[in-house]
Amino acid sequence: MRYRVWRVTVFLLALPAPLLWLYWGLVQKLGPDPGKVLVDYLGQGALILLLLTLAMTPLRRLTGWGGWVAVRRQLGLWCFSYALLHVAGYLFFILGLRFDQLLDDLSERPYIIVGAMAFAALLLLALTSNHYSVRRLGRRWRQLHKLVYAVACLALLHMLWIVRSDIGEWLLYAIAGASLLVMRAPVVAAWLSARQANMTKSFQ
Repeated sequence: MRYRVWRVTVFLLALPAPLLWLYWGLVQKLGPDPGKVLVDYLGQGALILLLLTLAMTPLRRLTGWGGWVAVRRQLGLWCFSYALLHVAGYLFFILGLRFDQLLDDLSERPYIIVGAMAFAALLLLALTSNHYSVRRLGRRWRQLHKLVYAVACLALLHMLWIVRSDIGEWLLYAIAGASLLVMRAPVVAAWLSARQANMTKSFQ
């Protein structure tokens, strides 16, 4: 009950904020191929939401506040929503719903294969993010959802192949992603928890 307000707040922010960011980006960079710009921005939005999702556990360890984890699943589902729109935009704007071309892209373009792998894993995580799956899978649920780390690596590789020569912005995402993964290492996670405990004692 105490975290319900935060879940509602995240929903109200996550719904319009990425859409406003997307609209502003499209207005600024429509260019001759607005469909491709839309697809790129949807993919970028999915990556940002994925990194925010990964940031929840380190923030909880550092601050001791459980509200971060309370909204983690919600952010993950928003990430999947944007990834789904990214794929739908690719099929509609880039391929023109020519599914025979999709098979060619899967066999000839490595970044499409990597992106498809990331989306397939993200789909599996979204389908098993409910309470029923948690109860049904038991300990295996936690192991399964460690796939999110692989999704982050695949998504960053997918983006790197797309931007190629212009990697300045990609480096920012890569550094953020690498930092979040390092924070999950047992030694670093223990240090964060210990730091939070010391901070709590200092304020008592």
